[in-house]
Amino acid sequence: MSKELSVAVVGATGAVGREMLKTLHDRKFPAASMRVFASARSAGSEVPFGDENLTVEELKEDVFAGIDIAVFSAGGAASLKFSPCAAHAGCVVVDNSAAWRMDGRCPLVVPEVNPQHLEKHQGIIANPNCSTIQMVVALKPVHDAAKIKRIVVSTYQAVSGTGQKGIEELERQVRDLFNGRDPENKVYPHRIAFNVLPHIDVFLENDYTKEEMKMVNETVKIFADPSVKVTATCARVPVFYGHSESVNVQTEKKITAKEARLLLSRAPGVFVYDNPRENMYPLPAAHAGEDPVFVGRIREDESVENGLNMWIVADNVRKGAALNAVQIAEELLRRDLVRVPDRNAFTP
Repeated sequence: MSKELSVAVVGATGAVGREMLKTLHDRKFPAASMRVFASARSAGSEVPFGDENLTVEELKEDVFAGIDIAVFSAGGAASLKFSPCAAHAGCVVVDNSAAWRMDGRCPLVVPEVNPQHLEKHQGIIANPNCSTIQMVVALKPVHDAAKIKRIVVSTYQAVSGTGQKGIEELERQVRDLFNGRDPENKVYPHRIAFNVLPHIDVFLENDYTKEEMKMVNETVKIFADPSVKVTATCARVPVFYGHSESVNVQTEKKITAKEARLLLSRAPGVFVYDNPRENMYPLPAAHAGEDPVFVGRIREDESVENGLNMWIVADNVRKGAALNAVQIAEELLRRDLVRVPDRNAFTP
């Protein structure tokens, strides 16, 4: 693309929005101009971008003229309202909310896994759920080599997945407990400090949570393979940053733990950290702020035929949100796809 790029971050005052700006700057994304948007309440405030500060503008329907790429992290309601306005103005949207993930018009993309799906975008591209992203990055090489039939995943998700309010709740409750006070639950239905809650998002009619069904449905869409069966249990743990996952897969073709380690060590975006005899395995506290998806505890499941276990850790704010969105934008540039083929595909 020869023209100078104009880029926007929508929801720039939130934790993920700020991380998106940091990631765009650190990766030297070729933006000739950078604009930042948030609600009217935040308009006029400033957010850092490298060594400078950018002034936040109020998000409105008519602000996208002349902007080439907008990376959204403003929540589902805002995305449903404003993403079509952006696409109609000729701006390609990369959206971090759940609003467009299962929409058939919108590719759901992890660049290490299915970048080719970008070729059919119509103006809005969805960033998957954080826990789905790290899992499919680690499982794609296994799926390509041995054809995954079934995935059983249990997650241990950090409070930053709830945003700044989740971080503040954990901090507040820890202080209260250490000072002999009864902690108040404002964000979660039960105390999160020194506890584990098997409950993320709302419960659905099938007794799974919405978070669990996101993992099920998004994995199938990303792999473009409805034959892959997924079941998930998602839990919130008292960790600030970094989601962990215990993943068990059953494959059509036998793959040994040694073969899996070799495959994963060569996979883009994956770092194998796996030497149990030396107590080497991924930890959320050790890998916060880092880009890769870390994989360890790779071992064969001796209870079933062609079974494999692994432990997957990634920073949910970076690879689980900001980094993946920026990588999508980078892939759009590489493929010369920074254009909206049909400005009426989404009705503003």
